[in-house]
This record gives sequence, structure tokens and C-alpha cells, in this order.
Amino acid sequence: MKTAKKYMFNPGNVSKLSDLPTLDHELAKDPAHNKKLLAKVASEIGELQWTLYAEKKQSLLVVFQALDAAGKDGVIRHVLDEVSPQGVTTVSFKQPSSNEKERDFLWRVHLRTPARGEFTIFNRSHYEDVLVARVHELVPKAVWKKRFELINQFENLLAQECNTRVIKFYLHMSPDVQLARFKDRLTDESKNWKITEADYNEREYWDKYIEAFQETLDRTSTSHAPWFVVPADDKISRNLLVAQIIRDTLKDMNPQYPSPAADLNAVRARYHEAEIKAKATRQKKA
Repeated sequence: MKTAKKYMFNPGNVSKLSDLPTLDHELAKDPAHNKKLLAKVASEIGELQWTLYAEKKQSLLVVFQALDAAGKDGVIRHVLDEVSPQGVTTVSFKQPSSNEKERDFLWRVHLRTPARGEFTIFNRSHYEDVLVARVHELVPKAVWKKRFELINQFENLLAQECNTRVIKFYLHMSPDVQLARFKDRLTDESKNWKITEADYNEREYWDKYIEAFQETLDRTSTSHAPWFVVPADDKISRNLLVAQIIRDTLKDMNPQYPSPAADLNAVRARYHEAEIKAKATRQKKA
């Protein structure tokens, strides 16, 4: 769990989020090695996820938040490289629908939390309601301020009642790297669909977003649902760090294959009978 401890956000121990590095220079030195290691870690995640699915006693919820182009989609794609489609769900929360707006801000989120045995990833999440809602003044300050404690209670409920482990990632990127990635989206035809004028409009709110993330991490990084601040300027090392923290979390959860529900001796006897019949059938045909 060394990686997790290094990048876990501890409220009160950090003066400013903006002081944290957006690039792990030492780790980013050897991209070839990191790619090989990432493949190994992704395979380990796949094995642990399948055991979690078979066990059906606990679940994992992974939350990703970041500014545009920090790499949420890319990280998720690499983390899920070796998992089974069974028991894994990715949810992307967009602007709430009219139906969702008529309910509390956590209603639509609670509907998508993992059942026992499941591994769920939130690409953006309930945290939009203390980030975007705050920066763009969609609700009064008195409203979004109350939401921090409601979120803590919600995540504690998942841990206590549903045996759900919650881990949250803030992908920490520099404004210069964001601009470079926006340029890449303009020049690479396969990425044109990902860029809009709204992306540039949001850059005007950079400082307000950092301020909002700062308070969000300060108020909601808890022992049962910690935040991890992952340097995101280098894509390969970013992916590796996230994968290692997820792998280590699953290891700590220690899922176990359940005991067989059937009488294995009886099943073996039935198999032996079927084997004899199949052999006799083959001999007749011969």
C-alpha cells in the first residue's frame, strides 16, 4: 500500500492543492518499464475483480474527478483492460435530467452504486454538485456548503450498510498540459469529437475550480472514502499509479472464492457416469 499512502490526500497536512506536483518526474523517466508494469497490474486487477464477483460479499466504488483532458477516460480504459464484463459497470454523470432535478442530488447516484460483488466506476459523480454547481453558481452557497456533510454521510452509509469500499481519484493536471491536450484534440481527427468551445470557456474558471477541489478534498477525504491526488501530466505514469492503488485496494479487501454449494463427491460421481456413457457411445459409433 506504499503507493496509496504516498498519494492519499490527508486534510490538514497540505497547505494548497496547487502546491502538489502534477508530474512524478522520477516515475515518468521509464515509460517502457511503466507500460509493462501496467499490463501486469491490470491483469492482477482482473483476477481480483473476478474473485470479488464470485464472493458477492463486498463491493468497490471508484470515483474519478478532474478538469477536462486530465485523462479520466484513458485511465478507466487501462484499468478495465483485464476485467470481466460481468460485475463491472462504468457510469458517467452528465447534467441532471428534469426528473432528477425534482429529487435530492444524491438520488440518481444512489441508484448506480454497486451491489455486493460488483466493481463500479464513476466518471464524474455526486461531486459535480459541490464543484460545477459552486463554480457556476447553479445553487446558493448555503446549499452546496451543506452537501459536504451529506456526501460524507452517504459514503459512510455505503461502507457500513453495503460493505462497499469507496476510493476517489483527483487527476491533478497543469494548465499548460491541458492546453497541449486541447491542441492534440484539434489536430488529431480521431479526437476532434472530444473538443468543444465549452472546454475553452471552462479554462477561464481554472482558479475557481482549484479552490473548489481544495475544499472538496479537505472536507470529504475520510478514512472510509479517501481521496488520492494523482499527478496527471504524464499519461503512462498516471495510469500506472491509479491501477496500483486500485489493485492494492482490492488486495486489502481480500476477496475469497466461496465454498461450492454442490456436493463435489456427488458431482464427481455424476461426471464419472457421464464419462462412461460417452465412451460407450463412441465405441458403438466406431
